[in-house]
Amino acid sequence: QVQLQESGPGLVSASQTLSLTCTVSGVSITTTEYFWSWIRQAPGKGLEWLGGLSYTGTEFYSPSLKTRTSISKDTTKNQFFLHLTSVTPEDTATYRCKAVKLNAPEYWGQGIEVTVSS
Repeated sequence: QVQLQESGPGLVSASQTLSLTCTVSGVSITTTEYFWSWIRQAPGKGLEWLGGLSYTGTEFYSPSLKTRTSISKDTTKNQFFLHLTSVTPEDTATYRCKAVKLNAPEYWGQGIEVTVSS
C-alpha cells in the first residue's frame, strides 16, 4: 500500500520560504514510471499543480510559479520536498503530495494546511 504524508510548518511569515516534506512508504520514489507531485488548494479555489519530479529526478514546474518553486528529493529517506520562496498570504492553502503512475491508481497525502501571515 502506497502512502504519502506531508509535514512542515502550519504557519509561515510573509516573504519567508515555505518548506514541506512528503514522506513516502510502500514504494520507492525511484520506482520506474512514478511521478511525484505537489498540489495545493487555496480556500474557495480549485486545485493548483505546483510541480513534480519524475522517478529519474527530472523536475517539472508550473509556469506561473516556476521562479519561486523548487522540488527535490532524498532517496535515502524516501522523501521529496517543496520549497516555495517569497511567500505571500495568497500562498495560504492546503498543500498535498501525490504519486502517479501510468495505468495505476493515484495516491494522495492527507494534506497540510499552511497559513501565510502578513
